[in-house]
Amino acid sequence: MNKVIKMKKSYYSIILILLLTLGIKVEGQVIYDAQNISMLSNWFNPNEPIATSYNIKYNGIWGWADTLGNEYAIVGAASGTYFINVTNPAVPVQCDWVKGRRNNCIWREIKTYKQYCYMVSDDSSPNSLQIVDMSYLPDSVHVVYDSNALFERCHTIYIEGDKLYGGYIHGGTVGSASMAVFSLANPTNPVLLRTLNQDYSLPGGSVHDMYVSHDTIFASCGYDGLYIYKLLSNNHFNYINSLVTYIDQGYNHATALTNDAQNLVMTDEVPLGLDVKIVDVSNLNNLSVSSNFHTHPDATAHNPFILGNLLYMAYYMDGLQVFDISNPFNPVRVGYFDTYWQNTPGLYPSPGYAGAWGAYPFLPSGNILVSDMQNGLFVLDVSVITAINNTAKKQTFSIHPNPVLKGNKITIALSNVVEKELMIITDITGREVQRKIVSGNINTIDTSLLPAGIYSLSIFSEGKLNTGRFIIGE
Repeated sequence: MNKVIKMKKSYYSIILILLLTLGIKVEGQVIYDAQNISMLSNWFNPNEPIATSYNIKYNGIWGWADTLGNEYAIVGAASGTYFINVTNPAVPVQCDWVKGRRNNCIWREIKTYKQYCYMVSDDSSPNSLQIVDMSYLPDSVHVVYDSNALFERCHTIYIEGDKLYGGYIHGGTVGSASMAVFSLANPTNPVLLRTLNQDYSLPGGSVHDMYVSHDTIFASCGYDGLYIYKLLSNNHFNYINSLVTYIDQGYNHATALTNDAQNLVMTDEVPLGLDVKIVDVSNLNNLSVSSNFHTHPDATAHNPFILGNLLYMAYYMDGLQVFDISNPFNPVRVGYFDTYWQNTPGLYPSPGYAGAWGAYPFLPSGNILVSDMQNGLFVLDVSVITAINNTAKKQTFSIHPNPVLKGNKITIALSNVVEKELMIITDITGREVQRKIVSGNINTIDTSLLPAGIYSLSIFSEGKLNTGRFIIGE
């Protein structure tokens, strides 16, 4: 009798360990598979309809913080777009919801500029470009533009400075374009500047996604590979180079550029299980792949984002994956959180589109936002990873005053200057807005040269990186 009891206890212990490892429900409670990442909260609307073609409720995600430090998640869904206050990350609060032109929507892409949010979709008619003013949050958002006059459908968008880039556009005055760029000089009334088709014709005719840095465009062009263009001062596109053949090539989906602009992370979405690539772009005329890596051999990397030395990837059924890419030849996984607890071993993907669609690692708090197609918004704590990642950093600094009123100077006090060090300032979208070489303990930033908003400051010292954030108020 005692032997049977022990056997049963061992059996149930094994089952419990498997449940904890796989991440499934135990007596109504979800257990997530994770390493060095913890969940602060999970938000979803139980009444959100399912986009029936792919069994998707949620899709694109972005984040935004006001000058008071309040933080928001912006989550695309089948019916529209949700605006959720995550200032208290343990208790997300839905502030507003903007209905899309159509229900049953599987694509929504979202970006922000100043206090405005831009939302597009590549689903069939009826559809539109929507712009909302978020300055009324946390009370609500106000729709200031909802029209298909400029274009009706757009697969992805990217905003750098006062320009909005759109990939694979259809309808309106744009017509059909592989990629187009618009002026946001008037944020509520975008103006078409140029389409890529006016200067170049892609073999496959489509830019799926793009990453833009200083008007240099890294265009993911599906099965055509990676193309690099420069937007000139006359708003014409200039072809620089392309990478059309590489190991483990598939549908070139998305890219992200490292802070020093030396390396580009590149994902291929189809077929499933393809490696993530790090491409050496230090010389744009001589592109080469430094490394290939993956998590599960049948999982798919979807959207990459980079902050400091850390690569955050929405990895579909493998949830959020985090890699230290300080050595581009040897990326090291430092953590993960599997948002798709329904995973079944050996059945990747099941269903075809499931798990983490996108992520947003740029909130001032350092919390990470992730959208899971079936399970909604996740607010995640990665402080264990960032603490580990910062252990070896030699340089420390203070920022004062913080926040600061626009027009006043910020003082950066460095603790341990090693001759000349590189300081880079990026805005909340990750776009570099200023860089300088610092050589003394005390340095200043003239805020009159920057618009109000939230900024990241990075100090590179002897191959190490330390980062901080500051806020400029009106």
